[in-house]
Amino acid sequence: MTHRLHLRELWALALLAVAVRAPALRGQVSLATVVELAQRNSTEVRMAQADVEKARAILTESKDVVIPSLLFSTGLPVFPEIGFTGTPPSLWSGSVQSLIFSIPQKRYVSAARFGLQAAIAKLKDESEQVALDASTAYIEFDTIERDLAAAHEQQEDADRLVAIVQERTEAGVDPLSELLEARLRAEEVKLRQEQLEARTATLAKELATLTGLPMGSIVPDHASIPEIPRVQGEEGPARVPGLDAAELEAKSKQKTALGDRETNYLPQLSFGAQYYRGTNLLNSEGKYFATGTLPTNNFFSGISISVPLFDMEHRAKARESAADALRAKVEAEDAEKQNDLQIATLNASLRELDTMAEIADLKRQIAGERLKTVTTELQSGNGAGNAPGAPAQLTPKEEQGARIDERQKYQDAQDAAFELAKARLSLLRALGHMEDWLAELRGK
Repeated sequence: MTHRLHLRELWALALLAVAVRAPALRGQVSLATVVELAQRNSTEVRMAQADVEKARAILTESKDVVIPSLLFSTGLPVFPEIGFTGTPPSLWSGSVQSLIFSIPQKRYVSAARFGLQAAIAKLKDESEQVALDASTAYIEFDTIERDLAAAHEQQEDADRLVAIVQERTEAGVDPLSELLEARLRAEEVKLRQEQLEARTATLAKELATLTGLPMGSIVPDHASIPEIPRVQGEEGPARVPGLDAAELEAKSKQKTALGDRETNYLPQLSFGAQYYRGTNLLNSEGKYFATGTLPTNNFFSGISISVPLFDMEHRAKARESAADALRAKVEAEDAEKQNDLQIATLNASLRELDTMAEIADLKRQIAGERLKTVTTELQSGNGAGNAPGAPAQLTPKEEQGARIDERQKYQDAQDAAFELAKARLSLLRALGHMEDWLAELRGK
């Protein structure tokens, strides 16, 4: 028995140790997984889902007014009644009520239906926005991780350059200014590395917040990032969920305003029926009736026709609804204009970013070729020897400088590629093609 207890304690300690160390575990997580987790964990998406359920309930409520409602109640007195109360005493009663016909109610049903469609479009819009935010953060995180690896190599090259120049300065080959420049370059490389480390920590926190995973547990998988579809702003936007939501919301408010206005002029028909079982218990109501007793079974039914004649409250409500409808329409028009402006801005910057990325990549290739040339000349010489007018033989100082420059150009090319990818993703969303990107992720 004691042996079993010891085993249980050991297992409990082992599980506790795993639980404590779990947040520190790191592993590769694909972009598709990050996007899916972000959409599930998003507060905005969950609120939009709640709005969809609310809109669905409002639509059901607006249609169910024509379904008869059954109410049950009791009217048994607690104390003996004195005199004629005006309310027939009963053991219990039941009533049925329903709306038969109302043109304004049809407007409210249409308004609720548009409201549900608007909520669904808003949910899709929020999901796409979360996918954009998660994708952008993930791609930047992947870029910064590779930049940081290059920065570590660059720091080692900068430290070796300082050591080489210091030896040459102490030997009197190079002036002190060369050493100071080498140290300055090393400090600049160190500053760049610290900036990358700070940005990495920020992105790790952002991804942890988006996905709900522990801080620092995500390692980007570069292979999981598909190529971003190339689109042009001249194509014209497709169905943009955000614009659809604004347009549908405006239609919903217009229908509500129409219903509120028609309520002031159009009659409506309602049906009602009631049954109650009378009682003479604890009351003397019977002596006020010709028969001397109250009937036990009582039932009545009828159709009520309500004709609006003068109702200032509903007229004011109609003006309020009309103002809300006008505002929603203006907001929908403004959202479309802002989206068109964003498309134009992104399309213009995309061409510039594309060229900048191409230039940065060419500089990276040139720096790589120069590094190869420097390395080759250090190994075999430049072939000119020491003849008069021949170029000076390269030294390890030039090699370290070329290595530092190559790593810097590599980072610049990575950063330019990220900015281009970010602009392309934003344009995809503005044009309503975010589903194309999500389809790429699901198929990756």
